[in-house]
Amino acid sequence: MTTQIFVNVQVNDLAKSKAFFEALGYSFNAQFTNDDAAALVISDTICAMLHTPKSLERFLPKGKTASDATKHTEVLLALSFESKDAVNTIYDKAITAGATECRPTEDHGFMYARSFNDLDGHIWEVFWMEPSAVND
Repeated sequence: MTTQIFVNVQVNDLAKSKAFFEALGYSFNAQFTNDDAAALVISDTICAMLHTPKSLERFLPKGKTASDATKHTEVLLALSFESKDAVNTIYDKAITAGATECRPTEDHGFMYARSFNDLDGHIWEVFWMEPSAVND
């Protein structure tokens, strides 16, 4: 079985967050989506669970709270794309849908990256890397 990843993040307005990611071209798995959480399908092996605060609380141990992504960063979510153009396309869609720029564009020749803050402040890195630049 192929290993999959399900990243869980808290969102303040589930409907707005779903609309944001749909504007980027992503879809949701209806089987794991309800009024409190939505399963964002990024690829065959990557999903992000968007949780309302009430929903995410169910998974946290006693005494722990979710951090406010507009004030604290727990993770940087990085997604690779097949070209610089694809990076620019997804970035432009994100900005149009309400995201804000996190850092200026980085172009190192063999690697190209842009990053944005989603509606809840989570940082998404979108990047392309020249395949021959990666050592096996």
